[in-house]
Amino acid sequence: MKHRSVILFLLLVIVLVILVCADLLTGTTRMSLHDFVHALTGNNHDPVLLNILTEFRIPRVVTALVAGASLSVSGLMMQTLFRNPLAGPYVLGISSGSALGVALLTMGFPGYVLSGSIPGQLNLFLAAFFGATAVLGIMLLLSLRLRDVFTMLIIGMLLGSAFSAIIGIMQYLSNESALKVFVIWTMGSLGGVTSEQIKILLPVFILGVILVIGAIKPLNALLLGEQEAKTLGINIIGSRVLLLVATGILTGLITGYCGPIGFIGVAVPHIARWFFRTGNHRVLVPAVMLTGASVLVCSDLISQLPGKGIILPVNAVTALIGIPVIVWVIVRRPIYPGNDN
Repeated sequence: MKHRSVILFLLLVIVLVILVCADLLTGTTRMSLHDFVHALTGNNHDPVLLNILTEFRIPRVVTALVAGASLSVSGLMMQTLFRNPLAGPYVLGISSGSALGVALLTMGFPGYVLSGSIPGQLNLFLAAFFGATAVLGIMLLLSLRLRDVFTMLIIGMLLGSAFSAIIGIMQYLSNESALKVFVIWTMGSLGGVTSEQIKILLPVFILGVILVIGAIKPLNALLLGEQEAKTLGINIIGSRVLLLVATGILTGLITGYCGPIGFIGVAVPHIARWFFRTGNHRVLVPAVMLTGASVLVCSDLISQLPGKGIILPVNAVTALIGIPVIVWVIVRRPIYPGNDN
């Protein structure tokens, strides 16, 4: 089993490297492998190609890597915590909280969003992140009082529905230009993150990954159920808070920068389990992160294939990849994620 896992990890890394190189070479401006290599080594004297690579393509690919890994591992944690194979990173209403924050900014105070400018993009990120953080705070308070994790799941869904209702009312009353900004944000995008914003994205992502690593032991214990985990000395409330904070940081970060990106967090953990045939989170956590990064980079690559200056919404591509996986999970009557069958 260990030998098989090592081989799969090596294959995943190789596939990911190939996808990253292909994504860097793909775009509205043609760039050959020769130009790419010379730009990285500093031998390219074309400032336009160098600027495209360093200011647009590299930040976009880095964002895809971070977003894919973050959403996938968040989905894994939520599926284990709620013992639900269809749970995802947005199950706690975090996505709806981010959307409400952006809706309040774009449709409530449209003057603060400067279309296409860095201040405007920063305002959108802050609004989304604070919306997600607010929902996370509510769920953390509830987690300290509620014993039943399924009650938290229901409350998260209710919060999401309430926020969606408020957003629907705001859309109905909003003007056309503000509504357009909000709708574009909801489509999800990996290209709106600048090289300066990457300096914020990466440290917060690393913090989230550290929390996830610290949650591996509780995750493995929770596979047996909360009562059995208690007998193993696991602090259930503390573990629950740790999982919620890690998910909130990673999901809020990505939603703030990229908008809501669907299906990655639900589908990718099942793909990783199918390949690795294990429920051990010491294997699953890195496997899910590598798989998620590969899937989202591949989705970004596919979204740019039409050419002629047309880039498809990344959410449309992730839906086409994720929906068949979810249907397969439902049809095959999925066993709880902890089983190795």
